[in-house]
Amino acid sequence: MSRPDVVAEARGWLGTPYLHQGSERQVGTDCLGLLRGVWRAVVGPEPVAVPAYTRDWSEPQGDEALWRAALEHLVSKPREAAALGDILLFRMRHGAVAKHVGVQSATGEAPRFIHAFTGHGVVENSLSGPWARRIVARFEFPRGE
Repeated sequence: MSRPDVVAEARGWLGTPYLHQGSERQVGTDCLGLLRGVWRAVVGPEPVAVPAYTRDWSEPQGDEALWRAALEHLVSKPREAAALGDILLFRMRHGAVAKHVGVQSATGEAPRFIHAFTGHGVVENSLSGPWARRIVARFEFPRGE
């Protein structure tokens, strides 16, 4: 699995409709489902079954459940060490739990990322200042032995 493979797989999901708890290309997905689908394609079977979750999951408790899961299953890296194929974890509002993920699809002068967004489905967006400021952690997929 190479970094370009990760981006190519994520781009294959572009246009997939948004579906809460979905994870099926061209059928429906949310941001976590996109990450799970890319994992299945580039790493292999998912390491754990994902329990059902609500749209406000872990917010009432202030629980960083997604961040903990990322630390357990992905490889953490410095936020400023941007590379193609990185998994980005976002905090959508100040003081809220981090609960949005995307895949970095371009770096350099015009950084971009792919994510599933309510009302838009899977899209590729500019990693503009407002989005970049929301990044709280950066990861990469584990590499096979």
